[in-house]
Amino acid sequence: MTTTSTTSPATVAYRDIFAVREFRVLFALRVILVGGDMVRMLALSVLVYQRTGSSLLAALAYTAEMFPYVIGGALLLSHTDRLPPRRLLVGVYLVQSGTSAVLATGVLPVGGTLAVMFALGLLMPLASASTWAMLSEILPGDGGYVLGRSVFTMTAGGAQIAGQACGGLLIAAVGPSNTLWLSCGTAGCAALLARIGLATRPPRVQGERDGGAARETWRVNRALLRDPVVRGSLFAMWLPAALATGAEGVVIPYAASLGKPEQAGFVLAGIAAGMLLGNLVVGRFVPTGPRERIGLLLALLNGLPLVLFALRPGIAVACVLGLAGAAGLSYELSIQQRFVDAVPEDRRGQAFGLLTTGTMTLQSGAMAGAGAIAEGLSPGVTMALFGAASACAALALSRHLR
Repeated sequence: MTTTSTTSPATVAYRDIFAVREFRVLFALRVILVGGDMVRMLALSVLVYQRTGSSLLAALAYTAEMFPYVIGGALLLSHTDRLPPRRLLVGVYLVQSGTSAVLATGVLPVGGTLAVMFALGLLMPLASASTWAMLSEILPGDGGYVLGRSVFTMTAGGAQIAGQACGGLLIAAVGPSNTLWLSCGTAGCAALLARIGLATRPPRVQGERDGGAARETWRVNRALLRDPVVRGSLFAMWLPAALATGAEGVVIPYAASLGKPEQAGFVLAGIAAGMLLGNLVVGRFVPTGPRERIGLLLALLNGLPLVLFALRPGIAVACVLGLAGAAGLSYELSIQQRFVDAVPEDRRGQAFGLLTTGTMTLQSGAMAGAGAIAEGLSPGVTMALFGAASACAALALSRHLR
C-alpha cells in the first residue's frame, strides 16, 4: 500500500488496508485475542464461583486482569520501545497461553489464581501499545492509519460480544476448566501467527538505559505530557469519552428503575451499535479536513444525548439515545493522526501505551464513580450528569478537538 501517505483518505478503502499482509495478521490477532480474553475471563469467573460460591471473588476474577493496567503503564511501558515488537508480542501471547494452562489445571488456590491474573495484567499494556505502534507503521498516512484504527475499534466491540456469547456456550458444553484449555490453545495460535506473520523489526530505542525500566517510563511519560500537542490530544481523547462511558456503568440500574432490568441488554446493544456505526461512517467516508473540523461536534454528541436520561425515557428511546451518544465516540478519529504525528517515532510504543493506560484507568474510574453517585441519586439523573460533564469537558478542550 504505497499510496496511502500521499492520497486523500477518501480514496482509501477497506480493500486497500486489507491488501497489506501485516495488517491482516494484526487484524486476525486482534480478533483472536479480544475474543479469547472474554472467554478466559468468563470461564475463570465461573470456575472461581463454583469453587467458592462468592460473587465478590467471581467478580474479582473477571476483572483481575484489568486492575494492573495503570501499574504496568506506570512502570513497564519503556519496554515497548526497547524490545523488538514481534518478540514482545510473541512473548506476551505465550505467557497468556501458559497462564490459561495453569489456571485450567485448578492447582492454584483462589488467591494464587487472582495473583496470576494480576501479573498477566501487568503485561497487557505492553502488548496493546506495541500493536497500536505497529499499526501506525504498517499503515502510514492519514487514510490508512485512521481507517485501520476504526476497523480495530469496530472489531474489538464485535469480538467482545462474540467472545462472551461463545464463552457462555463453551462453559455450558464442556465446563469452565476445559474452556480454559481452549483459551490456552487460542493464545498459543496467536503466538505462532505473530511469529510467522509479522516482519522482524528492531527496537525503536537502542543503547543503554538511563536508570531502570520504571525510571525511564516515568521520564518519557513526563516528556510526552510536557508537549502541548501530545498532552492536549491525550486529554481530548481521555476525558469526554471516559465521562460518557461512566454513564454506561448505571445502565442496568436505570433499566431496573423502569421495572425492566431484563431489557438493559438492549440499551447496551444500542451503545455497541452506535460505536460501530460512528467508526464506520467517520473512519471510512469522511475525509481528513472535514473529519478534523467536526471533531468538537462529535465529542459533544458523545455526551449531550445522555442528558435526556434525566427525563426517564423508556427503553426504546434509551436505546436510541445510547446509540447516538456512542456514535459520537468516533470523535477520537479526528485526533489520532495528529497524535501520531506529534509523537517522536522512537517513543511511539510508549505513547500509545500511555494513551491506553489513561483510557482504561479513567473509564473504569468513571464507571465506578457513576455507580457510587447512583447510590444517592437516581440512575437517570446520574447518567445525565455524566453526559453533561462529558460535553463540558469537550468544550473545555475545544482547541484540541478542532
